[in-house]
Amino acid sequence: MQQVAASAEPRAPMLSEAMPGLKAAADPTSDPTTGRIAEEIPRVDYAIIGGSGTFSIEFPEDLGRSDVRVLARDLVFATPYGPSPRMKLFECDGKKALTVRMHGWRPPDVTRAAASQQLFWVLREAGVRHILVEGGVGSINPLLELRDFVVVDDYIDQSMRKDVGLGGPYLLIMRQAICPRLAAVLADAAFERVERNRDRPRRVFRRGVYLNTDGRHFESPAEIRFFRGHADVVGQSLCPEVYLAREIGACYAGLYMVTNYAEGVIRDWEHRELADIFYEESKTVGNILLDALANVKNDQSSCGCSNLRKPTLLVEHSRPKI
Repeated sequence: MQQVAASAEPRAPMLSEAMPGLKAAADPTSDPTTGRIAEEIPRVDYAIIGGSGTFSIEFPEDLGRSDVRVLARDLVFATPYGPSPRMKLFECDGKKALTVRMHGWRPPDVTRAAASQQLFWVLREAGVRHILVEGGVGSINPLLELRDFVVVDDYIDQSMRKDVGLGGPYLLIMRQAICPRLAAVLADAAFERVERNRDRPRRVFRRGVYLNTDGRHFESPAEIRFFRGHADVVGQSLCPEVYLAREIGACYAGLYMVTNYAEGVIRDWEHRELADIFYEESKTVGNILLDALANVKNDQSSCGCSNLRKPTLLVEHSRPKI
């Protein structure tokens, strides 16, 4: 998909100019294929992981918002899993955040699993505690229409990318995989942006089950029939991100736009229609994310997500502290 060129702006300051006293990244080197390796990882509480919904724009610059300022671009950090994807550091309504394009995926050179490990290692080192994501999904539930938004609250993992972690000594509890506090903020922001838009009204759903499959192909009609009644939408990005967020102790919630009917549901999807949705809705999705970021409070005490990782019991000769 062709990338929309960013509008001309003054140079974003270097990290040392924007945020003095940053944490140094491990073993900085030079990698001309991925961008310059930054020597410092900024300390931030928030991150936005972009997906297909914002892929066609330069996020957040192309939104032209007065409450947004880009502090640094094309940041690549050295990680134990290889150089990280390019990231941006920006400020929205006084909150500093890191963002990455398309989940950090860089096919064919970097596997999706490695890209997720690189990204979440950086987020862990940055101290991120609140992660907002977006993505396009297919509708399994026949009541969903194109361009509807779903803020899911649960998932079914049918991917083959198992055991993708950062090596933390944790038992991850997934009974509340999606942070209800972040999800509510995302749903409220989406409602304000789209359900009240008389020019193009559509619906926002506050609950739903996300079926995660492997890409980069779509699913077969038989696979979709198998999960009808169990999942509402199908996509390829929630896992392993939701596990990695839990591992680093961060809250995680996503906004998912229906971009196509899943195979065997309603009617066959069309490539032209899919492209139209990606290009026409990119700024809507981006603005919802920024609206939500502006309204998120830096407080994990009410949701309990940070308490849903426990010390592993698989240790020898000692009993972990509970």
